[in-house]
Amino acid sequence: MKLLSLIRFLRKPLKTTKTEHLDRPQQPAAKQSRQIMYSDLQQNLDKLRSIYSNCSDIIIRSFVIGGHTQAIMMYIEGLADSESIEEHLFVPLIEGEAGDGQDLAYLKKRITLAQIMEFNTFEQCVEFLSNGYPILIVDKITQGLAFGLSKWEKRAIEEPSAEAGIRGPREGFTETLRVNTSQIRRIIKSPHLKMESITMGEYTQTRTVIAYIDGLADLTVVDEIKKRLQEVQIDGILESGYIEELIRDHPFSPFPLMLNTERPDVACSNLLEGRVAVLTEGTPFVLVAPITLFSLMQTQEDYYQGYWYGTMTRLLRYCFTLISLLLPSFYVAVLTFHQEMIPGSLLVSMASSREEIPFPALVEVIIMEVFFEALREAGIRLPKQIGAAVSIVGALVIGQAAVQAGLISAPMVIVVALGGISSFMIPRYVAGIAIRMLRFPLMMLAGTLGLAGIMMGLILIVLHLCKLRSFGVPYLASITNPQLKELKDVLFRSPWWMMNTRPRLTGGYNKYRQGNRQMSASWEEEE
Repeated sequence: MKLLSLIRFLRKPLKTTKTEHLDRPQQPAAKQSRQIMYSDLQQNLDKLRSIYSNCSDIIIRSFVIGGHTQAIMMYIEGLADSESIEEHLFVPLIEGEAGDGQDLAYLKKRITLAQIMEFNTFEQCVEFLSNGYPILIVDKITQGLAFGLSKWEKRAIEEPSAEAGIRGPREGFTETLRVNTSQIRRIIKSPHLKMESITMGEYTQTRTVIAYIDGLADLTVVDEIKKRLQEVQIDGILESGYIEELIRDHPFSPFPLMLNTERPDVACSNLLEGRVAVLTEGTPFVLVAPITLFSLMQTQEDYYQGYWYGTMTRLLRYCFTLISLLLPSFYVAVLTFHQEMIPGSLLVSMASSREEIPFPALVEVIIMEVFFEALREAGIRLPKQIGAAVSIVGALVIGQAAVQAGLISAPMVIVVALGGISSFMIPRYVAGIAIRMLRFPLMMLAGTLGLAGIMMGLILIVLHLCKLRSFGVPYLASITNPQLKELKDVLFRSPWWMMNTRPRLTGGYNKYRQGNRQMSASWEEEE
């Protein structure tokens, strides 16, 4: 009976827990209502202090304008330029004439700053402060002024490490949004380049910019991207990967449906083809949409070098992508089910190397692939000084020790190494991740059904690719409805004088990218 009484007591909810929940605010503190500011300065000050309670980085300074009117200046330390505030705001305001503070229009004329904004709600006030703008609130006026004097520590413009090249610009995007937009604006100087801003994240209030060229981009795609961004309801956006995952068409597909880049020239080249770029504050990675599968196999250096070089390297990428995807599975299938396909002398050599191996080929290749992926991930996460050394030494030592111990055969080490090296030919890291993930189910099918299993897996992959859409554009758009003029920049790279038209699905509003030269016109007539 005592035990039952104890159980009933423990199952009863505690009253203090219910009280704590009732005492919590119904709205998060970061979400302020659109409350109009008071005409009394002290009421405005009390309201702002309640909003920014327990915030030691908030600077509030009370002073008198022209020796007559009370006012306060408020800014966040570390986000605003305190020296410029002293020089351009306090000095002209304190030295003003008596009664100047009664007229905001006169104050705006007296302050020698280019960027001065008015606001009349506490929500706008909080937004300006969060962006580093100092604000001025004057007694007996229900409006305030915000000044463009934001300043914080920024990373210098550097060469992007993930998209290094031999020829081309060395500049990369940074974590500062306005620096990134200025880099694009510096390349594309036309006023047709449009940039629309959207704020995302309830707590982070992350600014996001949608960039496109009016007259080249499909406005339906622009409106769709804008609609999806506005519908996102999330606490915070810390990186553009959040946005990519939230607005993509097929959330469960391993293939990337948006291109991410750190290079301004790559973003601008896609804008010139009628695509849309999404820039996010706090990250150097810019998203580009819509894309196709073949967009992931192209690099900007293909267009900076000669077209023969671009064509050769592009064909090599396609070949080695197939090798990376199929070589381990093909080796397992042939070794397990189709030994008659192997030449006799090679079969004897492989049989002798596998004579003392305790595992079947499928288990062997899975073990090696897992260790290879672990070494690759370790090399990325470790510091640069030791990451490459650990990857190389680990691969050599573990591979050699496993072969000598009789756990792994030497041909299997060669096959896995070739497959791993081939995956490095894929220019986009996210596309390489998809290929590496698909290798494992293909290896399972090869180990159970042989070459028939590989064919089944490839058919499923192709069907999945045919189903994918990137904001309405088919993922295999360039080859599902093949036209010769559409293949000029897909499997090979044609000379610039031949690429007279933009891609049909992204550049339909302004078809021609250059003048109708005689050679390009005659080439299109032959099509």
